[in-house]
Amino acid sequence: MRTDFQHLLVKQDGGALTITMNRPEVLNAFNDLMLAELTEVVETAAQDEAVRCVVLTGAGRAFGSGQDLHSLVEGRSSGAVGSVSEHLQKYHRVVYAIREMPKPVIAAVRGVAAGISCNIALACDLRIVSDDARFIEAFARIGLVPDGGGGYFLPRLVGVGKALELSMLADEVSGPEAERIGLVNTCVPLEEFEEATRALANRLANGPTRAYALIKKLIYTSAESDLQTSMRLEGELQDMAFETEDHQNAVVAFLQKRKPEYKGR
Repeated sequence: MRTDFQHLLVKQDGGALTITMNRPEVLNAFNDLMLAELTEVVETAAQDEAVRCVVLTGAGRAFGSGQDLHSLVEGRSSGAVGSVSEHLQKYHRVVYAIREMPKPVIAAVRGVAAGISCNIALACDLRIVSDDARFIEAFARIGLVPDGGGGYFLPRLVGVGKALELSMLADEVSGPEAERIGLVNTCVPLEEFEEATRALANRLANGPTRAYALIKKLIYTSAESDLQTSMRLEGELQDMAFETEDHQNAVVAFLQKRKPEYKGR
């Protein structure tokens, strides 16, 4: 996997790959190049067997401030950017890549996560945040609707009423409040943030990652299915899980009263 990106820092520690959006001077706002680089890394990581967990975070004091509006306006003026819906397809590609990746993806958020940056965090499987985190569905502030999957993820995480409130009022949601309403999984003090993120990533990277891929498929599909469809899929995926080395080794470890070692196979 290449690491020579202009706007990303990419580092692997064991099975955990950390992708850091690196435009701190503009609070990691997305321009076309950073979006293209992020898409490339996420899609590559999905196919790399050495990567067993992905962490997405931001450099400096923010996760991300959303779309770089200067870049977008310049692109539209020059004709490099066509319709907004065409431009959004680039974001949709990275959202799909995150959701379809057969391994866990963690959004590690400190500081602001606004607009499209917020919704990319919501596309991840788990969210760990520092107590200085601030989530803002900022679109209504400039007369727009949530994009990047915000209209899909928000009501599934916090319910329809709260999703409408966050989208229409576009108020900030603090890290502790985001945990309370279910927008994120865990909020920790800023001074513990890096260590807590590392511990979570390592725990997942050292876990039964093949089973995690099947769990993602089951949970995400079931959220859109009826009970019969979900239970039928459950059986199919359990058949697959039953044949993995991780399951077989874990059973032996259980019987021998020792901790299992997972290989992701």
